Amino acid sequence: MRDTIRKWLEDGVVDVFLGYKAVDGHVIPWIFKKSELDELDAFCDGPYRYPLEKMAREILQEDEHVRVGLLARQCTERAVTMLQALQALDRQRLWLLSRACCASPGQTQVVCSALTCHETSADLTEEGIPEGTSIQALEALQSDEKFSRWMYEFEKCFKCYGCRDICPVCVCKECTLQDPELIETGSLPTEVPLFHLVRAVHMAGRCIDCGLCEEACPAHIPLRALYQKVGLVVRELYGYVPGQETVPLIWGPLSDGELETLASGM
Repeated sequence: MRDTIRKWLEDGVVDVFLGYKAVDGHVIPWIFKKSELDELDAFCDGPYRYPLEKMAREILQEDEHVRVGLLARQCTERAVTMLQALQALDRQRLWLLSRACCASPGQTQVVCSALTCHETSADLTEEGIPEGTSIQALEALQSDEKFSRWMYEFEKCFKCYGCRDICPVCVCKECTLQDPELIETGSLPTEVPLFHLVRAVHMAGRCIDCGLCEEACPAHIPLRALYQKVGLVVRELYGYVPGQETVPLIWGPLSDGELETLASGM
């Protein structure tokens, strides 16, 4: 991967490459430039979890001429497809270098396909309720149990907005979750269940099932299961899975014909 990135930068295929770098023992997102090719010695491609596509979008917006290379997992590819469908990303200036998916923290196996859930190693809360439970387990509950469980989960929220901030497809200029006429801002506890149900509806037909929201949640709310549920509803009603597209290992800007095909498929 280092050789590919180096060649892209040296040949001018891309102006910058967004990936990961080890700095003082910590792996963080990093912009690699042609003038700093020696930085590639510290390039990392392991199981690191940041919304790089969201960062790439900001870089593309800041400079209308820059071309960006991006280290992409399968969820990154789905997010890019979704952002393109939302007209929130200039796909013509973005090159993806794909890598095989890896398990995210807490997962017992590698699962990175939309609307497919994994079983996690659940811990019990003080109330004896398992955390990190899959959508299959939650759906198996009786109606009253299901209601109580979700009320318990929503009441843990303290409005850190981490789920929204880390979401790769949350790119609205104005966020409904901070509209004082709809949701009271700066107040705790959060409105139960309004805050999370508003976001769940907003994510229907948009969530690409990367799981970053759940990993970022300091209250350990099973957000991935919540968004998978609304995603399943959209899939059953319309046969639509957000960001679903087959892509090769390395893919560059799309042709006009490919863009028309993508648009017609959305």
